[in-house]
Amino acid sequence: MEDSMKQFAESVKESQNIVFFGGAGVSTESGIPDFRSEDGLYRQSYKYPPETIISHSFFMRNPEEFYRFYKERMIYPDAKPNITHQMLARLEQEGRLKAIVTQNIDGLHQLAGSRNVLELHGSVHRNYCMRCGKFYDLDYVCQRDGIPRCECGGMIKPDVVLYEEGLDKQTLEDAIYFISHADMLIVGGTSLTVYPAAGLIQYYKGDKLVLINKSATPRDDEADLLIRSGLGEAFASLQASGL
Repeated sequence: MEDSMKQFAESVKESQNIVFFGGAGVSTESGIPDFRSEDGLYRQSYKYPPETIISHSFFMRNPEEFYRFYKERMIYPDAKPNITHQMLARLEQEGRLKAIVTQNIDGLHQLAGSRNVLELHGSVHRNYCMRCGKFYDLDYVCQRDGIPRCECGGMIKPDVVLYEEGLDKQTLEDAIYFISHADMLIVGGTSLTVYPAAGLIQYYKGDKLVLINKSATPRDDEADLLIRSGLGEAFASLQASGL
């Protein structure tokens, strides 16, 4: 493991066009649960399966139950950026990292100072009225009981991609552009099983594909460097290397 961490640091130091692709494992050390691990959201018991609750059809059919689950299990307004978020922001400030492509909706990358963050699945910090289109922040949603409504009376929907909804076309195109032009792609904290997001790494054409994850993924064999650990440990070692 020590050799892998050393190789990771050396590769970062040699690179000037890094892209980071991350999933739920990026934020678990900030106290936000992931979906598919042993303690993840999908392993817990609810009145309806979580995959059903966070679908478009369920939201439209039963918005009150959707918001009860959403506020209890998907919004963490007090969460703070961890070492991974902080180091990625530093690498961007140094000009090494060009983009973060994230499956997360928590906004912690921006809170840490990252600027070019491509949010594949949207953000809890953006919410809009389905009738008039007016946008509302997270505080507005959190402070309303039941279904949050616009001043026009319309129902407010989080600007997050639910099951049965497509990803934003421009965000996808931007992600493909940055990944295809990267000299180093760091993939971390993701099971690489959710498509189309997981399919984006196929656009990387370089020879420094680093995959950091606690458990095995379907793309492990493709990695030039495989680090089987938590992201916090890997990025703490990066910090300790002097970066």
